[in-house]
Amino acid sequence: MEKIDIKDFLFRQPSFPKQDPNDLFYLGVANELLSVYCNSELGKLVPEMVGKRLCLGITGYFQDIVADAGFWRSFVDANRKLYGYSVPFHVDGEAYVDYELNIEDVRFLTWYIIAMTYEDMRDIYPHDSRILTLADSMYAYLDSVYEEAPVSESYNIARGLELKDPEDQEEIYHLGSWLFLHCYLMTPAFALTMSQIMSDPELMNNEDVTTLHNRMEQSMMEDPTGPLALFIPEWLQLILEGKLPAERKSDKGIHPYYEKFIAATGGKRIKYFGNYEEMNRFFIDKMGWEKNEEHLPVMKPERNFVVMVNPQRGMLVARNAARCIADPENPYYDKEYAGKNAFDFLTVRGRCPADLVKFAFENGWLPDAVFPGTEDHELVAKNFDFISRCYLQQYYRD
Repeated sequence: MEKIDIKDFLFRQPSFPKQDPNDLFYLGVANELLSVYCNSELGKLVPEMVGKRLCLGITGYFQDIVADAGFWRSFVDANRKLYGYSVPFHVDGEAYVDYELNIEDVRFLTWYIIAMTYEDMRDIYPHDSRILTLADSMYAYLDSVYEEAPVSESYNIARGLELKDPEDQEEIYHLGSWLFLHCYLMTPAFALTMSQIMSDPELMNNEDVTTLHNRMEQSMMEDPTGPLALFIPEWLQLILEGKLPAERKSDKGIHPYYEKFIAATGGKRIKYFGNYEEMNRFFIDKMGWEKNEEHLPVMKPERNFVVMVNPQRGMLVARNAARCIADPENPYYDKEYAGKNAFDFLTVRGRCPADLVKFAFENGWLPDAVFPGTEDHELVAKNFDFISRCYLQQYYRD
């Protein structure tokens, strides 16, 4: 594998295209990590491009914590507020030091970057021995140079900025753009969204580069990113002010579908149907929808529906989902099928509405959702919200 060159390295730096005096040191770090990677089991299985992204990502984390730039700090603080742990999938060891180099951090980032950027290992288990072995070797190298590592001044891009200060707005916009497009912490989770954008034939067939630029500007304003699927204004608030976004409260009243559904089901928010005909009869006979009509006709070819209501947003319908829900009152639950498909609810965009994912886990109805090849339901149950944010992004946060 060829070494990472200075152009690839600088492209991910906050000061691009300028070169920081300490960039050559960190380019050397990235290439030492690449050597560790190439000698690992994963290095023989994962494409070169992914390996380089991994090493540049781990190097970005190293620059961040040496400079105490605040990006990793904000992620750890948010995890503690949201979930009660520092890093997803890992328990803090006795040697864990806040906002400094930690083996748990490197283990998480190794999983995160590979899972988010390499389709063939998208569902790889965070405790896979190959992940842990590679991460531990990378950590050992970083630990050996930690004391001599210089501060990358360009990484202090957020220092001194105030979110509401009009004089800081230009620099804050630059910070937001860098976070969205180049930061080691954000870009892996955005990889699938980026792939979807780049596969748009209308966009790709347009020779005007302004079109792509405008599409990325739109995405930066509208799409969440990073492992927590926060929107850029939310990341900026977290980094600059240490505040998590307030939970959105709907000012809408109770949706009429909610009341009708609850009345029709005897107080239950969820109901299951084996086929379209059963569901359509329920809509007509119980919900009072127009008779002699095929409602939601796009659903006709599908089976095993879950229909659920939310007090503010009304009714949602999930197709090909009932066999995964272990509700004691669900006659269609199929443990064997669920063992192969339930994890997709958390990782495949559009597979299952977010409200249903949350409701099912809150009730313990997705016991078969595990990383493929494992039986570690506890890890998924503890981290389901994080996993869903990380994989589903806008399909979960919206």
